[in-house]
Amino acid sequence: MRIAVINKDRCQPRKCAKECEYFCPPVRTGDETVVFVEGKPVITENLCVGCGICVRKCPFDAISIVNLPEEMEAPVHRYGQNGFALYGLPIPLEGKVTGLLGPNGIGKSTAVGILTGILRPNLGSNATWDQVLDRFSGSAMGDYLKRVADRNIRTAYKPQYVDRIPQSYRGLVRGLLEKTDERGALDGLVEVLGLSALLDREISGLSGGELQRVAIAAAASRDADFYFFDEISPYLDIHQRIIAARTLQELASTRAVMVVEHDLALLDLLADSLHLVYGSPGAYGVITRPKGVRVGINQYLKGVFPEENVRVRTEAIEFEVHAPRQEKDIPTLVSYDDFTKSYPAFQLAAEAGTIRRGEVVGILGPNGIGKTTYIKIIGGFEKPTTGTLDIKLKISYKPQYLKAESDITVEGLLRDLSHDFDSSYYQAELIRPMGIEKLYDQNLSNLSGGELQRVAIIACLSREADLYLLDEPSAHLDVEQRMLAAKVMRRFAEATERAVMVVDHDIYTIDLLSERLMVFDGIPGVKGIAHPPTDMRDGMNRFLSSIGITFRRDEDTHRPRVNKPGSRLDRTQRDLGEYYYSLEA
Repeated sequence: MRIAVINKDRCQPRKCAKECEYFCPPVRTGDETVVFVEGKPVITENLCVGCGICVRKCPFDAISIVNLPEEMEAPVHRYGQNGFALYGLPIPLEGKVTGLLGPNGIGKSTAVGILTGILRPNLGSNATWDQVLDRFSGSAMGDYLKRVADRNIRTAYKPQYVDRIPQSYRGLVRGLLEKTDERGALDGLVEVLGLSALLDREISGLSGGELQRVAIAAAASRDADFYFFDEISPYLDIHQRIIAARTLQELASTRAVMVVEHDLALLDLLADSLHLVYGSPGAYGVITRPKGVRVGINQYLKGVFPEENVRVRTEAIEFEVHAPRQEKDIPTLVSYDDFTKSYPAFQLAAEAGTIRRGEVVGILGPNGIGKTTYIKIIGGFEKPTTGTLDIKLKISYKPQYLKAESDITVEGLLRDLSHDFDSSYYQAELIRPMGIEKLYDQNLSNLSGGELQRVAIIACLSREADLYLLDEPSAHLDVEQRMLAAKVMRRFAEATERAVMVVDHDIYTIDLLSERLMVFDGIPGVKGIAHPPTDMRDGMNRFLSSIGITFRRDEDTHRPRVNKPGSRLDRTQRDLGEYYYSLEA
């Protein structure tokens, strides 16, 4: 089987010589394999020989030709001729949390659209509901789709991009939550998720983390049979993520809950079963049968799915058992003394520290503890209340919340920022690993959250600076993109001998990129203490002990896994003071 997919947004026939048609071998022999309809090319798949010439010749990278396994059934859904195709569906199970794990643009949203009744599966053509039900007859999925077809299922949905909520709702938090409370669970959700102080605040004035918790509460308070949560981790700190996970587990005790999540430590803790999704982003996606969570995540990290006989990655994602790197005798970039920053309701006290050349410093701490304030002071964007910082450095800063109101293209932005744009180093080390070349002709204002995040990371690293500050670069990135971003930032620091400081809540990302760790503690919203950068082992132990969580290492992949509170391993690690680097028993 072969599918041909054309990205209509990228395809610009008026700006090219119609290379897809001109160079196509079957067209040259007289076949109408590529024809233009209403100014856009259409590829007839059963005439396509799969040579890939049109893919290579297209100047806008708009064509994908994909060979599929012969045993693959017809797609569950396809967006018209030469459109994205989805194979398989995840199965919602009552009393369980089902996880979905796969790259962005691979069909997870399409699957959820079908499960919630927003989208009718067309089986790759124009199938009726009777034909769809016949395809899935005799299975649990068939029974579920029968309820969807009969409009006999109630669904609740938490969107991925919670920062867009103020655009669709104006008013107080209390009004939004009371409007969604269909099962009388609001009071309990408000208390568990820590929303009491937010009830009389305007939605438009909430931070990303506050919006995330409100969105979780709003979806969970509805009376539904099937709940879908599209990423609960962005903007939440680790403690808040674990509370949200337990909230969803409690919700799933009598209902079906499905979650898309890219924080693997959280997904491991949260889900009862897992569907992996693989394929080619923007072209096709395949949803596997359900797997055990530990097995599924390990297969995903290794890049090999034995049951499907599929390899999705040439190299496994690897974690180090011990503290990633030892102290090195490398020159200091900057040293600073103690300083404080005072606001009417909050005070940050930073202890003296040093930042070294060529290193990546990870920054961990709860929300509202002063991390962003610290990097703004280090970057010279704000002045300390007490203490003097004599930091005469060039700074490049990527903020936590990204806005793209400009119509400049991605290529135009990056060319303006870097004179090295066309160099082999810039293209090989920054552009290609992050998949930026496919976005060159897109305007910033048209990018999705994940695309904008990737561009913002590269834009930050493109500026000429001594110190690079990135606030939550993992937000809205899938697992692959997070791992690649961590590798890009780490290699950039080592190759250029510049310092990089990264604020993030994803333990996997921090583990992969950091050489040293900076920990913030105190009372969120009241007082924060910024401890100086220290080695990874001491830093992780300080951070995790402050929030009462221990991690173990998976014996197969060495990835971090959250210990169940009160378990034997949890108690043992607490007694030893090893909250993070112990191997799984």
